[in-house]
Amino acid sequence: MSGAGLTIRQVRYTNKAFWRNPASAFFTFAFPLMFLVIFTALLGNGQLSIGGKEVQQSTYYVAAMAAFSVITACYTNIAIAVSFQRDAGVLKRTQGTPLPGWSYLSGRVIHAVLIAIILVVLCAAFGAAFYAASIRSGTTLARFVVVLLVGAASFAALGLAVTAAIPNADAAPALVNATILPLLFLSGIFIPLGDDAPTWMVWVARIFPVKHFADGMQSGFIGLRFTWTDVLIVAAWGVAGLVLAARSFSWEPRR
Repeated sequence: MSGAGLTIRQVRYTNKAFWRNPASAFFTFAFPLMFLVIFTALLGNGQLSIGGKEVQQSTYYVAAMAAFSVITACYTNIAIAVSFQRDAGVLKRTQGTPLPGWSYLSGRVIHAVLIAIILVVLCAAFGAAFYAASIRSGTTLARFVVVLLVGAASFAALGLAVTAAIPNADAAPALVNATILPLLFLSGIFIPLGDDAPTWMVWVARIFPVKHFADGMQSGFIGLRFTWTDVLIVAAWGVAGLVLAARSFSWEPRR
């Protein structure tokens, strides 16, 4: 069987394993919607000034939770799951099979991207039903799809890269959350950053891909100004993560 065929088979296997763990699957889809309901109930009744445009905070949170769901599925979940599989010896045993390593990892990444797409669709549908939020059509929709795919692939690559810094499975949740949670706050995912946000916070957030990805997602939901620079920065981080993963990824448990 060709490498592409093996990759497709691995995607199917990963998908079956995902749905055969109903608790994990349920909370993967439930967390973004739960956070969306909580944040809109607490902070979503007013308006926010972003880019000189008045935006309903409820609509803002639909876009923010859509971005959060992609990052969770493609960065957090991959980094933690791969670290656990490495410690359990699954990755090491995989190398002893005819399945190429790149097919195995590609299968996991493709599956994560598919889950991310489903999550964004759910957030968009939930937002349209309860918060009058909608994604624009035409060119805006096409750009939104590009942002989504580039962002999902880039965060998946970064998820693989960060496993090089994880010493063991027990440390995986703490280390992964430590690398992403501060950026989620600095990038306005959980608390909106309006035009009056501290300058230092804006500059720090602009260094990392979360802010640029969130801005790209907001352009689709809210209609803010779209810039290809955001896409290029997210893609550059993804390429850097891919290079780092290729050089430092470990298939054997750490000792």
